[in-house]
Amino acid sequence: MRGVIWLILLFGVAVIAALTLGSNDGLASFYWNGWRLDLSLNLFLLLLLGSCFAVVTLINTISSLTSLPRRAREWRVAQRDRSAQGALREALAEFFGGRYGRAQKAAQKAVNINAQTSELSQEGGFLALSHLLAAQSAHRLQDRRRRDEQLQQAMDLVRSQSSARVVEDGARLLAAEWALDDRDSNRALDLLADLGPGLARRTQALRLKLQAQRQAGQSLEALRTARLLAKHQGFSKLAAQGLLRSLAIEALEAARDGDQLRMVWQQLDQADRRDAFVAARAAHVAASLGAPEDGRGWLRPFWEQIGEQSSADERAALAEALVMALPGLGPEWLQRLESAQQRWPRDAFISYALGHALAERQLWGKARLILEQVCEDRSLPVAARRRSWLALAQLAGNDGDMERRARCHEAAALVQ
Repeated sequence: MRGVIWLILLFGVAVIAALTLGSNDGLASFYWNGWRLDLSLNLFLLLLLGSCFAVVTLINTISSLTSLPRRAREWRVAQRDRSAQGALREALAEFFGGRYGRAQKAAQKAVNINAQTSELSQEGGFLALSHLLAAQSAHRLQDRRRRDEQLQQAMDLVRSQSSARVVEDGARLLAAEWALDDRDSNRALDLLADLGPGLARRTQALRLKLQAQRQAGQSLEALRTARLLAKHQGFSKLAAQGLLRSLAIEALEAARDGDQLRMVWQQLDQADRRDAFVAARAAHVAASLGAPEDGRGWLRPFWEQIGEQSSADERAALAEALVMALPGLGPEWLQRLESAQQRWPRDAFISYALGHALAERQLWGKARLILEQVCEDRSLPVAARRRSWLALAQLAGNDGDMERRARCHEAAALVQ
């Protein structure tokens, strides 16, 4: 098709030339020292065009010859650039394939090619990226010395060349991640604290901060970070709920006395204090630290609204926590527990809590009836049934029935 078009154009040029030059009778005369040269105007025009073409061709030829060294140098630089790019791609492929030794060698090859070519040595971003890839490979090989050397070289390039700034964020995040892998949470937190405001709010930076705070045992700070991550949808809703709950429980369990426990409870978010499992664990810890009254106070809102607790697991956790925090139980709790039993008459855990509460209030007749039913209920955990048998043994001892007391102790020992 292209040949046909060129043929049509050639015919058109021929027709135009025949029409314009065929009837041209003009002459071109040249005079030089008494000499005269006459040429037809058509021939003169053709010679003029040919001369112009020859001059242009000569100029281009001379320009090509004089620029040959420069073009040869550019070609060599382009070849080296392609080789360096190929080495970096090879390093990435080897790294993702788990061949970290080969990846490190390929990345170092890319660095060497750039270093040996002055025209490419200004590519700071490429060099910094190659150093980071080599450092990451060395980290996977547990070669910390080489890893730190490569990281330092990358950071030096970042500081000295503005073109390498794009790699700086990745270098800082990688350094924090490596510190976490080395179990050096303090260094990781220091590195993350040096991040800019924009980078520090990124999801990856928050994830690393959360891991570092958990490693350092900073449960409250980790809880705040996790809540921020959940707000930015860094976790699924179910995973976020489980993580926030576990972090709140960790913070409570880290308390060493009642005052510290109360301070931690006040520092928890309102959503955490409304979690039945968190409140139950707080009551457990309060009872173990000799502050059962505080534990009951944290459980009171849940027992007053026990009808709204649709989860059997939540009711079980609240009942177990209340039993642990029984010492000093007031009479108002019996009404709450009886209302809960009326709301959930078949719930073994509520019966379990009510029986122990009656025993604590020295209402031994009612307590014995309920606890005997609880001891025979195999849906309850072994620890709860054993604790109920021991409570029955104590009631029998208060009545002076040593034989029944011994049977209860034996039954408690045989609970499986």
